[in-house]
Amino acid sequence: VRLVGGSRCSGRLEILHDQTWMSVCDAAFDQQDAEVVCRELDCGAPVQVLGAAAFDKGDTQMWTQEIQCRGNESYIHKCPTSYRFTPEYNCSHKNSVGLLCAEIMHVRLVNGSSPCSGTVEIFHKGQWGTVCDDDWDLADAAVVCRELDCGKPVDALSDAQIGLGSGPIWMSNAMCTGSESTLKKCGSVTWGFQDVCQSKSAGVMCSGTRLVGGSRCSGRLEIFHNRTWMSVCDAAFDQQDAEVVCRELDCGAPVQVLGAAVFGKGDTRMWTQEIQCRGNESQIHLCPTSQSHKYNCSHVSEVGLMCADSVNVRLVNGSSRCAGRVEVLHRGQWGTVCDVGWDLADAAVVCRELDCGEPVDALGGAYFGQGSGRIWTNRIRCTGSESTLKNCGSVQLFDYNCNHDRDAGVICS
Repeated sequence: VRLVGGSRCSGRLEILHDQTWMSVCDAAFDQQDAEVVCRELDCGAPVQVLGAAAFDKGDTQMWTQEIQCRGNESYIHKCPTSYRFTPEYNCSHKNSVGLLCAEIMHVRLVNGSSPCSGTVEIFHKGQWGTVCDDDWDLADAAVVCRELDCGKPVDALSDAQIGLGSGPIWMSNAMCTGSESTLKKCGSVTWGFQDVCQSKSAGVMCSGTRLVGGSRCSGRLEIFHNRTWMSVCDAAFDQQDAEVVCRELDCGAPVQVLGAAVFGKGDTRMWTQEIQCRGNESQIHLCPTSQSHKYNCSHVSEVGLMCADSVNVRLVNGSSRCAGRVEVLHRGQWGTVCDVGWDLADAAVVCRELDCGEPVDALGGAYFGQGSGRIWTNRIRCTGSESTLKNCGSVQLFDYNCNHDRDAGVICS
């Protein structure tokens, strides 16, 4: 079943029958049928059934048998139908039925310190459940942050860091590329195998902060608050606040705090409470704020910010800038990469990120000597086209059965 000509959860109803998509006659479809379709498409409850080709006439065949759902079926194909074409259902394309479903949110974050951090829960089959943290990585986190409109991913977390969720474990071994619009669209997802994962819940920390109208690390500051992006008054923001934002966005140190809407006026609401960071917080949402609206600001007073845009990968102990042991900057600390699965596609991303040409070799076994500190990444699965190593899929940002005698290296051209 599909809805055409509207959105994901609204449009002209078409049903696959005998390998052919067919439109449905409006006289042959009612509210109980709509409940089944909306449930099947994971779109919540039906809002309205629309006749007279409200979403335009289709060019498919017409399926004029009457659908006789009770309303509790999981799929439209499980509903009984009339088996004969009756005169009252002599329909044409001007009678194609349309449907509006509620399009509910399918992912949420719970038990976190802000609206954009917490344990990941998915809505499936009418119930909220968790995601197993097996193979949970920044690419998966990026999809959750995008789906919730929460900015960039800061970290992919496990239950040891953020706490357990509740309900069934709906999803295991998520392998997102990071570009998907929703978590449910990610590949290699195992649904419902609760015995595979023993209550290990995946979590996410999204930035909840973004810079608009400039580059990745410069622009007008907007903060996610009460499920809305809000601009910040320049009088309510200082250098210590800037240090937190730049750190949160993985952009190094702040270069300049700019007032008077230097990066253009936004169309968001103004958040005029004073932010009172000490400067050492990991996220802006962890900073105290004044409770009263002290500053009477307008869009001409929006604050902008320029951060240093620091490099998050480097090559160490090589014969040139473009060869050496791969090290990644994460949570303010340099760490190494495990050579499990390390290949030329991964090396290509490092070479591109460092503007070092093409990959010549992907090396393991601590070829350029053993590093120290954390082993940040394991089992990287780049396609080779990503702009940064942190954008690659299936990256585990913690030590995992790997020692520094397996540090990965790269030689670029």
